[in-house]
Amino acid sequence: MLGAVGLDAGIAERLPGQLSAGQRQRVAIARALVTEPRFIVFDEAVSALDVSVQAQVLNLIRDLQAEHGFGALLISHDIDATRYLSHRIAVMKQGEIVEIGPRERFYATPKHAYSRALIDAAL
Repeated sequence: MLGAVGLDAGIAERLPGQLSAGQRQRVAIARALVTEPRFIVFDEAVSALDVSVQAQVLNLIRDLQAEHGFGALLISHDIDATRYLSHRIAVMKQGEIVEIGPRERFYATPKHAYSRALIDAAL
């Protein structure tokens, strides 16, 4: 499974502290895939990664999802990551969902003021 996420099998012999943040994220994804899940929750999957590694991990998730056919929930404060990976968006404010809808509609015409503020802040 390490090969499926772009890592050499020898990495299994290393301790987590000996891995980069991107490698640790890839190991976590490989661990999740071992059981052939139908659904995976990615909670802030790219928040601690630099921009180039974020793109690699988001591409990896997209490719693995297409290859393995699992559903996914991406929980993120990164509006650009959600734009890239999500099909539907739900926005939460203070523990309540204030907007939900298809990605294209959400980014084109956000309905809630908080959603508009999030999008504007990312620009």
